[in-house]
Amino acid sequence: MFDDLPYSLEEIICGVDEAGRGPLAGPVYAAAVILHRERPIPGLRDSKKLTEARRDELAPLIREHCIAWAVAKASEAEIDRLNILQASMLAMKRAVYALATVPTLALIDGNKCPVMKIQTIAIIDGDDKIESISAASILAKTARDEALLKLHKKYPQYGFDQHKGYGTALHLERLREHGPCPVHRRSFAPVRELIERDAFL
Repeated sequence: MFDDLPYSLEEIICGVDEAGRGPLAGPVYAAAVILHRERPIPGLRDSKKLTEARRDELAPLIREHCIAWAVAKASEAEIDRLNILQASMLAMKRAVYALATVPTLALIDGNKCPVMKIQTIAIIDGDDKIESISAASILAKTARDEALLKLHKKYPQYGFDQHKGYGTALHLERLREHGPCPVHRRSFAPVRELIERDAFL
């Protein structure tokens, strides 16, 4: 896998990934991780391919054994103002800049990179190919899930503890019943359409 990489392994490499681009509510989260080559963490892979229990097991191991890690977010208001892609890029940039160790290269999951002061390389499906991106994927996902559990306590009528803000049948049903709350993304079609509908009632 590493024979044809377009960078030197002497670089200080951080993996970067986001969680929460698709949901109708809550911030988008991103994480950046610089792994320690002499402290391997078995089982790292795309967080979406791991069970919640396994992610919860791996997250503290990543934080304990890596050189540096950071988690950041972009708010619902920033998502609505910038669009979800740009808000995701902003969250990624914030995570990289929050690292206690300054990296020389950021490997970004996906096909687009945020503009930063360091070199960046986008890697499609990187969260299942590059361990540092896998680690970032896990930290971003567990941080966002924890945040949505807190939002559930504040807005229990929406069932955020069950769907984590994604547009499931349950979430859409509760959204129609109760209307949007302050953490819903106004620019996302199901929420926007409800707001527009209510404006004409």
